[in-house]
Amino acid sequence: MAERAGLEELVKLQGERVRGLKQQKASAEQIEEEVAKLLKLKAQLGPDENKQKFVLKTPKGTRDYSPQQMAVREKVFDVIIRCFKRHGAEVIDTPVFELKETLTGKYGEDSKLIYDLKDQGGELLSLRYDLTVPFARYLAMNKLTNIKRYHIAKVYRRDNPAMTRGRYREFYQCDFDIAGQFDPMIPDAECLKIMCEILSSLQIGNFLVKVNDRRILDGMFAVCGVPDSKFRTICSSVDKLDKVSWEEVKNEMVGEKGLAPEVADRIGDYVQQHGGVSLVEQLLQDPKLSQNKQALEGLGDLKLLFEYLALFGIDDKISFDLSLARGLDYYTGVIYEAVLLQTPAQAGEEPLGVGSVAAGGRYDGLVGMFDPKGRKVPCVGLSIGVERIFSIVEQRLEALEEKVRTTETQVLVASAQKKLLEERLKLVSELWDAGIKAELLYKKNPKLLNQLQYCEEAGIPLVAIIGEQELKDGVIKLRSVATREEVDVRREDLVEEIKRRTNQPLCIC
Repeated sequence: MAERAGLEELVKLQGERVRGLKQQKASAEQIEEEVAKLLKLKAQLGPDENKQKFVLKTPKGTRDYSPQQMAVREKVFDVIIRCFKRHGAEVIDTPVFELKETLTGKYGEDSKLIYDLKDQGGELLSLRYDLTVPFARYLAMNKLTNIKRYHIAKVYRRDNPAMTRGRYREFYQCDFDIAGQFDPMIPDAECLKIMCEILSSLQIGNFLVKVNDRRILDGMFAVCGVPDSKFRTICSSVDKLDKVSWEEVKNEMVGEKGLAPEVADRIGDYVQQHGGVSLVEQLLQDPKLSQNKQALEGLGDLKLLFEYLALFGIDDKISFDLSLARGLDYYTGVIYEAVLLQTPAQAGEEPLGVGSVAAGGRYDGLVGMFDPKGRKVPCVGLSIGVERIFSIVEQRLEALEEKVRTTETQVLVASAQKKLLEERLKLVSELWDAGIKAELLYKKNPKLLNQLQYCEEAGIPLVAIIGEQELKDGVIKLRSVATREEVDVRREDLVEEIKRRTNQPLCIC
């Protein structure tokens, strides 16, 4: 240890010698000779094993959010929450981690993406993968049979992140679910209505909601000759059709999952079809599918669903798509997924889907998995893909070079002369007490120009200026930052005038 300390001191001294020669503009030969000695000393010293190089960064698949990004995020959340509340939802919260056994066996092939935690005092725990399974556990644990709830929280997946496309390892989900025994397809239709309301309100572009039914899929697999044991794994292959071609999906089914080529071809005839209620009616007449009880039930419910969607005025946004499979194991009935549409390059071409922004479906058996007596609580819900939406909104604002306001300050309390800090503090306190969002600069004698510049940079619309003359007259000079117009307002009328100009409702305290 002492030997290393001695070498470190020699390296330090030799380094200083090299820097000194460079400052003195010594000859190149002399500098090279001393640099060679320095390198020799450093080689003798070797790396410090106790001193690891620390890279300052966020973990893979996560990100920080700047004030500008948080302002966008809050606006998006506000649109979503207002819609959930408009439809009568209550809010709940659950722990960020669950018992490992609560999560296992619920996500099919995606179970490998669950984050397991180290054993902490005898409990095996995992970070939640979504908000649906914890919701089902909550219902079973509290013996609830009827609730309409929303839940906005972070979930965790050990996935390969694609940050530019809004795919992360830690991300928010915004879920809305209706639990309870109700008449067929009424809650399901409301979930689709909510999805369309939110995506329309966010103005992120044209979208299409694909719908299907797990019973139709299972019936289709049965009539095509897929063995029962392969239903779920083949389902997960079909679910990739929005990302890869049918040929690639077929090769996976046959080559990796051992399905007979003729069975895969029969599946291909079905899953490449999509349309509206006319396709539902066509499949109800299909000689094979109409003989399968499960498929018949699913098609009957979808026909009813389209009737309700027409009454809600959203049937033009919905497409019955037989390739939609939703890989999660817990879905039992209707499933749906909203995709943003890319404008076609040529007239007459179909719009292309550029990514899922919302999804959901019916899961009638999940709560029963947690109930000791296996009592089922039918559930249907949706999840808004907010991270993808944030990415789209951020890119749009960047392209438009739109400045995002990060505060809600209505007025800056400023002074035109020196020695008015006490008056500024008194006035800003009066405004805060009256519910006005106000600020002041943290300087005793700030220049008026600096105070006005701060307002322009922060987007603050008004400035309340105190001066010696204004104090004598019992008024405050109220300045509009945008128009630079100034008016004298009596001090007792200032709060009402600020609220009027910033459209804030008057509060009765």
